[in-house]
Amino acid sequence: MLKCRTAWRKLAPLARASSTLCRQNVRRTGLHNGRIPAAHMATGPTGGGRENQVYALLVGVTCLGGAIYAYRTVKGDKRRYLERIEEISSRPHKRTEEATASVHVEATATEAIETEAVPKPEPEVAPSSEEPSPPVPDAETATSSETTEPLQAAGLVPAQPSPMLPSHVPYLLIGGGTASFAAARSIRARDPGARVLIVTDEPDLPYMRPPLSKELWFSDDPAVTDTLRFKQWNGKERSIYFQPSSFYIPPEELSNAENGGVAVLTGKKVVHMDVRGNKVKLDDDTEVSYDKCLIATGGVPRNLQVIDRAEEEVKKRTTLFRKIEDFRSLDKVSRNIKSITVIGGGFLGSELACALGRRSQDSGLEVIQMFPERGNMGKVLPEYLSNWTTDKVKKEGVKVISEALVKSVTCKDDQLEIKLKDGRSVKTDHIVAAVGLEPNVDLAKSAGLEVDSDFGGYRVNAELQARSNIWVAGDAACFYDIRLGRRRVEHHDHAVVSGRLAGENMTGANKPYWHQSMFWSDLGPDVGYEAIGIVDSSLPTVGVFAKATAKDTPKAATEESGTGIRSESETEDVASNAVASSAPAPAVTQKDDFGKGVIFYLRDKVVVGIILWNVFNRMPIARKIIKDGEEHADLNEVAKLFNIHED
Repeated sequence: MLKCRTAWRKLAPLARASSTLCRQNVRRTGLHNGRIPAAHMATGPTGGGRENQVYALLVGVTCLGGAIYAYRTVKGDKRRYLERIEEISSRPHKRTEEATASVHVEATATEAIETEAVPKPEPEVAPSSEEPSPPVPDAETATSSETTEPLQAAGLVPAQPSPMLPSHVPYLLIGGGTASFAAARSIRARDPGARVLIVTDEPDLPYMRPPLSKELWFSDDPAVTDTLRFKQWNGKERSIYFQPSSFYIPPEELSNAENGGVAVLTGKKVVHMDVRGNKVKLDDDTEVSYDKCLIATGGVPRNLQVIDRAEEEVKKRTTLFRKIEDFRSLDKVSRNIKSITVIGGGFLGSELACALGRRSQDSGLEVIQMFPERGNMGKVLPEYLSNWTTDKVKKEGVKVISEALVKSVTCKDDQLEIKLKDGRSVKTDHIVAAVGLEPNVDLAKSAGLEVDSDFGGYRVNAELQARSNIWVAGDAACFYDIRLGRRRVEHHDHAVVSGRLAGENMTGANKPYWHQSMFWSDLGPDVGYEAIGIVDSSLPTVGVFAKATAKDTPKAATEESGTGIRSESETEDVASNAVASSAPAPAVTQKDDFGKGVIFYLRDKVVVGIILWNVFNRMPIARKIIKDGEEHADLNEVAKLFNIHED
């Protein structure tokens, strides 16, 4: 009885409208037939009864027809809406089932309205309350609002978040990089039943970035851009992804997962953060609430202003290298052009220049690297070592242009022309801009979080907290180093350790971040270095070098440690048990061949940074030296701790 009353309330306005429409149609029919029908219901005994019956029949048929037409229209609009949402929500790397949600057609309009209760699923069913349909993205809001509003008003489409996403999660991780994955793994280790949702605007599952500019370029597999599997310098093969897709659970199953799990929502960006309401809004207007939240949004690559202001064709022929799609794009471009120019002499620019230079030996590709410093990695290495590194890059087949300040970039005769401020010009087919990274702090304004004015990134306390239930890790975190002051670090090891610590603190550990993170760079399989602390060429340096052996290469280092991501193999135990070599340590060498060695960076006579040049797996010793913060009268003696003079 209650259902009938509900049905009548919803059908009554429609019936009245249909009755009005019917009268209008009857009048028009009368006019066309040359006579005007009665405007009122006749009650006389002669002839009027028959006309009343005809009129009543017309009204009834029209009402029924109008109801059926309205129901079918609503049903069709709903079906098209759900099909559009299904297409939008699909992901290329996930197995999704195609679902065509519609309402089962019943014989009467009353039975059709009752489908809002949604009984047992039929071959075609309406979406259940457990898996509501997602809101329409911004791009389609204008075109579909007229459709969704009547559906929601009729109770056929609940205004709920996407079926791919629960409305609430205990742990929300914003960003799909190394820091987020490390945090998720740490949370699950301390809270085995935890439910963790990672939201990333990239289409890929969490992966490591270092191989994008290193080992992937040296793969002999022609399908490497598809498989993203590579051989490390030691010959072992692995995937760029931290875990296969089977490791994660679908986001729509996260709320009901008995043992919890980690879910990744790809291709979605968090655009607004309500720290008081403990919720975020995605770029499709979906809202998700949380108990604990981690911001690990990383950074975005910088571009040269002259390229930003250049014509559209210049921008199309410029790559800002950061993601998997950038690797795939640059790999394809480099195989179909004659000349490519890398702008930037830092870690990324030098690695890409060497990788492309090695490829050019077989393909004939012209590879140019230009930078404003005098030598390669001139902001990091002392001048003598920077010059030596530049020679090594040239031997890889790269044409190096130093002290190059770009004035303008134009497109002429189907080529890019780079004009320098000193009058020199370079013609090339494609540009790779590797000029640094900007921390992604887009959420700072809506969340009311503080951004450091000197280093960029979100300012956090010793526990990596920006608020009581918000943590920040990775490239986007500006933290206080108890030895070196406030810093922001953009390297893999820092992302791993800060993400891991943030995850522990999100489960109540309350640990301070005292780790001295390291980073490494390889110029191919034969030359590489590991560094820690503040390594700035403007600081005073002391270098101690020795003759290298066949074991002093990145390739040999990975063979010993068993991993290509060397920071993951570090242990703190090595530092406390380090034994200095008894071999004599020569003074700083200024030879043309710097095989292996240690470079100390000093501030107020205290070591604040160390580079291990072709010296591997001894980073804990360097970490302990910086942690002690002592003055050293003779750094040659300190260099003995690294045993660089032993064969």
